[in-house]
Amino acid sequence: MAGKGNVVSRVQALCAPIAADLGLSLWDVRFVKEGTQHYLRVFIDKDGGVSMDDCVAMSRALQEPLDQEDPIKEAYTLEVSSPGIERELVQDSHFLQYIGAPVLVRTIRPVDGARDFSGTLEQYNNGEITVRLTSGKALCVQKKDTAFVKLDDFNIADFEQDFQG
Repeated sequence: MAGKGNVVSRVQALCAPIAADLGLSLWDVRFVKEGTQHYLRVFIDKDGGVSMDDCVAMSRALQEPLDQEDPIKEAYTLEVSSPGIERELVQDSHFLQYIGAPVLVRTIRPVDGARDFSGTLEQYNNGEITVRLTSGKALCVQKKDTAFVKLDDFNIADFEQDFQG
């Protein structure tokens, strides 16, 4: 198998224009192995949310190009979905889009004795994430030092209301 990163970047390059043609944006691509099965997970988004019809349309539109390009040599299952309300922030543009949003952060190594934090995404600059924790303290961490940063679905409704209003 080609490197996992190479597979993901090839699939991203293939998916982005197809998503755009369908009025969607490509949020993320993941190629994972769970047990003995490989999964190619394509996450799409659009203003107003993604419908099941959007996922079906994207899945169908990807089948032939994926077969022709053949970026994955193993048998795999293609899954197309929305990133969900508790979406993981992956690209630089995701972090910038959600400045001011409530987030959950898990660091790879403990920071001040903890790995899990919640607060408001305050700033993102050149891979450095600043989160204003619920305690009022600021957490500054490099993106590469996080296991994940995702929207806090418990508090996101307040952010979306403020963002739209």
